[in-house]
Amino acid sequence: MNLKEKVKNLPLSPGVYLMKDSHGSIIYVGKAKNLKRRVESYFRTSKADTEKVKKLKNSIRDFEFFLTDTEFEAFMLECKLIKEIKPFFNKKLKSPQAYSFIVFRMNDGIRRMEISNTIVENDGNLYFGPFTNKHTIEKALQGLKELFKIDCCNHSNSKTPCLNYSLDLCIGMCFSREALDHYHQIINQIIGLFQGRNTGILEKIEQKMVTASEKFDFETAARNRDYIDALQLLLNREKVIDFTEGNRNIATIEALSDNNFKLFLIKRNKILFSEIFKLEDLEQQCRMIKNHILTYFNSDGPYENKKVSKDEIDEAQIIYSFLKGSGSSYTVFPVNWLKTGDNALLEDTINQLLKQNGAN
Repeated sequence: MNLKEKVKNLPLSPGVYLMKDSHGSIIYVGKAKNLKRRVESYFRTSKADTEKVKKLKNSIRDFEFFLTDTEFEAFMLECKLIKEIKPFFNKKLKSPQAYSFIVFRMNDGIRRMEISNTIVENDGNLYFGPFTNKHTIEKALQGLKELFKIDCCNHSNSKTPCLNYSLDLCIGMCFSREALDHYHQIINQIIGLFQGRNTGILEKIEQKMVTASEKFDFETAARNRDYIDALQLLLNREKVIDFTEGNRNIATIEALSDNNFKLFLIKRNKILFSEIFKLEDLEQQCRMIKNHILTYFNSDGPYENKKVSKDEIDEAQIIYSFLKGSGSSYTVFPVNWLKTGDNALLEDTINQLLKQNGAN
């Protein structure tokens, strides 16, 4: 069967496709909500194609595919396969070495805000991340340094003003105890920003952007807009991390048709269980779902008090986006519910989940 015929026979369902070169090597892994439509696009030329896409299309000699019941599962499978196979043309999911952290550490009595490629457990420092784009971190931290004038270039703490102090980029924590105390207050505000407790910082940068625009200083306005965008990206990633580190027992269902739906049991960055149920005899279905919840959420796992690692963040992002997306609803089952085995409470909650998703 030639490629055109093979593409023609593809289903219109979600799935993952693996593009191969003349040697049979997998050179690209992708996912699709509509597998046939997406794969067909690789065999058509387009003026919008980048050089990378043109090179990829010219290298394709065959493909294979895996069908999934939902687009969510296609996302998760794509992520898994990219990490396992590491295809040449896949650049979006970077290697673990590309991830970075923001760290607040004490150096000679001064709390420094830095970028790190690793976490050192129990070293007394405060870490945020992992983040996938070091340039975004650099842009965000530079914006914070400009906003608060804490871009000190004297890291030796020699009690003399640094060059940036004379340029009005440093408040003087390099030589003044009073300025150092103020600096540490600023750092606490920044930590509060990453912990989701202090949104006033974003408002300050936005006001600087508006003021610059009103003065027709569009270069400064654009720079502050970029700072806001970078910070928002980091803060959104922190929301994903905080949600994932909550180690919640999550159940969600997705309708597949008028006659059936699929149940997902999720913890941290893993789908622990998934199964298709028919929309009939919901009382029996509720009991079956309850048994699965008690089985999979009562099993022990190495999750408690564990920070999200570089290897977990991509799946965590997919799950978070799926659960927080429009039209999605999910239920969290607290540990004490499972331990007490309150059947009435569990079944009532499961019924509510079914009703939220139209299974009534």
